[in-house]
Amino acid sequence: MRSQMVGKIVGRVGALALTSMVAVAATVQMTGAGATFPAPIYTKWFNMYQSIGNTQFNYQPIGSGGGIKGVTEGTVDFGASDAILTQAQMDAFKAKNEGHNLLTFPTVLGAVVPSYNLPGVTAELNFTGPVLADIFLAKIRKWNDPAIAKLNPGVKLPDMDIFVAHRAEGSGTTFCFTDYLSKVSPEWAKGPGRNASVSWPECPSCVGAKGNDGVAGLLKQNAGALGYVELVYAVKNHLAYGKVKNQAGEFIKADLKTVSAAAGSMKETAADSQISITDAPGKGVYPISTFTWLLVPDKFKDAEKGAAMKAFVKWAVTKGQEEVESLDYARLPASVAKQVAKRADLIDKK
Repeated sequence: MRSQMVGKIVGRVGALALTSMVAVAATVQMTGAGATFPAPIYTKWFNMYQSIGNTQFNYQPIGSGGGIKGVTEGTVDFGASDAILTQAQMDAFKAKNEGHNLLTFPTVLGAVVPSYNLPGVTAELNFTGPVLADIFLAKIRKWNDPAIAKLNPGVKLPDMDIFVAHRAEGSGTTFCFTDYLSKVSPEWAKGPGRNASVSWPECPSCVGAKGNDGVAGLLKQNAGALGYVELVYAVKNHLAYGKVKNQAGEFIKADLKTVSAAAGSMKETAADSQISITDAPGKGVYPISTFTWLLVPDKFKDAEKGAAMKAFVKWAVTKGQEEVESLDYARLPASVAKQVAKRADLIDKK
């Protein structure tokens, strides 16, 4: 009898071990890389979804340029970018991936803000696009420059050099910022232009850093600094950030309402929402707003990964949208979210 009991126990242990192995095997492992802009919400989503969709995500926030390269070369399962992909980038993916296409899915809306560290100044500073362009062109180098002072009457601006902080790597945040500057400053458009990576004018107090976190770090550490970061990074690092003049002539601060207003200004929505909404028309619009996108192959070699990615995209633009405002992102417009959920069926379409 004792041997029978031992046999039953061993059998149960073996069954439990087998069940555990099956459960582990059933967890789909997904790797991704790219934009730092949406990294906080993606981290939250991935942690939540692990138990919901039995999928584990490993995401590296290395910048949009790295995300585009990674998904194109197949070193990651998916990428992420705040930069609108060019036709050349789409063609490059197709050429390296047996003629398959790269799908783009907008996930949330965010804002790029001019953030600064100016001791003794408590007022929310006003900026215009042309003034920001001249600062980053190194034409305006002092905080008390007449062009800045004119926008901020009554504010005692210090006679201090502006320490300019920008991104060092290919970045969707840079794309959004330079896309805006190119629309409002002819000199910027003819010079550095619009791109994820641009040639920054040389100046003694202009420094680059990797990631939104890196730029935020420069701002915190250097009095007199001015840089551009995604809104959530300014908020979580307790950094001051200014208002920007929109097309309607209003000085607008970035928040959920004003970023949503930028998306609401669109008369038509592209099927993949790979469109620019910087310098959008209308009252109450924050002018440096943008979508951010997941970059997903339309065909996965591993069918389980394709199914997992499709399910995640659908969840992210439905249930996942309930989480975005807590991290200072804006929800996708309902019409866009509906289109994205439908387009997710293109992943591993039979």
